[in-house]
Amino acid sequence: MIKGTNFIGSTPSDQGEETLFSYNPVDGSAFAESFAIASTDEINQAVDKAVSAFQTYQAVSPQNKADFLDAIADEIMALGDKLVERACGESGLPAGRIQGERGRTCGQLKMFASLVREGSWVDAVIDTAQPDRDPIPKPDLRMMQIPIGPVVVFGASNFPLAFSTAGGDTASALAAGNPVIVKGHESHLGTNELVSKAILAAAEKTGMPEGVFSMVNGGIPVGQQLVKHPAVKAVGFTGSLRGGRALFDLANQRDEPIPVYAEMGSINPTFLMPEKLGENPDALGKSFAGSVALGVGQFCTNPGLLVGIKSTALDTFSQSLEEGLTEVTGTMLNAKIAESYYQHRDALLNEEGVSHQGNTDKAEGNTARALTATVSATAFLENPRLHEEIFGPFTLLVVCESATEMEAVAATLTGQLTGTLVATENDLTQNDTVVKNLEQKVGRILFNGVPTGVEVCAAMHHGGPYPASTNAKYTSVGSAAISRFTRPISYQNWPDSLLPTELQSSNPSGVWRLVDGERTKS
Repeated sequence: MIKGTNFIGSTPSDQGEETLFSYNPVDGSAFAESFAIASTDEINQAVDKAVSAFQTYQAVSPQNKADFLDAIADEIMALGDKLVERACGESGLPAGRIQGERGRTCGQLKMFASLVREGSWVDAVIDTAQPDRDPIPKPDLRMMQIPIGPVVVFGASNFPLAFSTAGGDTASALAAGNPVIVKGHESHLGTNELVSKAILAAAEKTGMPEGVFSMVNGGIPVGQQLVKHPAVKAVGFTGSLRGGRALFDLANQRDEPIPVYAEMGSINPTFLMPEKLGENPDALGKSFAGSVALGVGQFCTNPGLLVGIKSTALDTFSQSLEEGLTEVTGTMLNAKIAESYYQHRDALLNEEGVSHQGNTDKAEGNTARALTATVSATAFLENPRLHEEIFGPFTLLVVCESATEMEAVAATLTGQLTGTLVATENDLTQNDTVVKNLEQKVGRILFNGVPTGVEVCAAMHHGGPYPASTNAKYTSVGSAAISRFTRPISYQNWPDSLLPTELQSSNPSGVWRLVDGERTKS
C-alpha cells in the first residue's frame, strides 16, 4: 500500500500531537474524527518521498501517467454518496452543487489524461543543423517542456473538490510528471481524507512510485514550512489576496526563489452600456442578482462591481437588482468567512458616499445576507477602499454621470480575473476606450452574460494581472494550466538516439512538433 505522509484521518498518537476538527457550518457541530497536524519531521518526510518519487515518475510513460489520472477519477466516482454527503456536511453547499463539482473534478483529470496521451503539451521544437551556413554554422537545437519537481498545492475553501485535493492544480502538476504534496484545507478535512484515499488507491493500482502524492494537515505554520523547503519547486494556491501574497513573498525570500501560482480573487467589473441596458433593464437586474447570490457569493468570479451611466434604465436595473437580492440568505463555507464578509461589507457601507439597498442586519450563525449598494463614480475614483473585494453575496453599483466617467472607472481598476461588457455591438463601437482599458485589466473578457461559471477547456484563461493572480500569463483552469509546472530545456547537437522520444528525428512518440518552422507529426 502506498501511504501518504501524515495521511489525513490518522489517529493522533499518545504523544500529545496537536489536532484539528472539522465542523458543519450550518449548525456549528463538530465531526467525530480528529486529524493530526503534521510535524516538521512529517513534512520533511513528505517532501523527501516526493523527491525520491520524482526520479521515477518523471520517466513514467505518457500512457501510464494518463492511466493514473483516469484511475483517480474512477476512484473518486467510486466513493459515491459518501463523498457527496461529507463534502456537503463540511461546506454547507447543496448536494447538486457538490455533484456538479465532482463531475468537474473528474472531467479535469480525464482532460489532462487525454492531453498527456496526445503529447502536444511538451511543445517540441526542432531546428536542424545547417553546417554550411555562412559565416557561422548553425547547430542542431531541439527544445521541449519537462517537469520541474515536487509541487505543493494548497486546497481552496470555496471548492472542496475542484480546487482542492484532486483539483486542477494537482491534476495539472501530476500530468506534467511532478509529485504533489497537498496542504489540505482545514474546512473540509474529511472530504480531503476520502479524496486522498482515492488518489493513493489509483497510484497503487497503476504502479506509481511511493511519494507521488502525499497530503498533510495544519494551518499557516505547516504551509510556511512546505513553501520554504528547498526541495519544493512550485506552489499552487487559490484563496485570498493576503494569503496568496504571503506565500509569494515567502517563496521569493528563499535562497532559490520558486514560482507561486496564486489566484487571489477579483471584483470582476461589469460595465452596463446604455443601448443594451435600455433594452430590458429589469431582466438584467434579475440576472445579475442571481449571479451575485450564486453559491452565497463565494465564487472568485462573483460580479462584485457594476458600472453604468445615470439613466432611467439604470434606476430600473438597480431596483430589480435590489428586489432580486432582498431576503436572499445562505450558509457560508465556515465561520471565519462569514465573519469576514460582514466585517468588510459593513466597513465599505460606512465609507463616504455609499448608500445601501436592502437589509443590512446580520443574520444568525454563519448565514450571509445578500446586499447591494450604490456610489457615485466620483466617490469611487477617490477612494481605493471601494475597489476591494467583498467575498460573499454583495455587489457595488457605480453610477457615472457620463461616458467619460465610465472610461475613468475602467482605467483606474486593478487586475481582475474577468471583465464583462453588457452591450450591443454599437455600444462597443461607441465605447471603445472602455473596451481597450478592460482588455488590459482582465484575464477573460465577456460579451454579455454573467461572469460566474468557468468552462474547463483549452481556450479558458482563469487568471489575470495582479492582484487577481501572481502571474497574468498563467491559468489555473483548462489544459494550459499544465504549463505552470514545466520548464523548457534545449538540447544542442545531441545524438539522435539519446534524445527524448519527442525530439528524435524519427518521432517515435508520434506527437506534434515544430520542425524547422513547420508543424508536423511525421
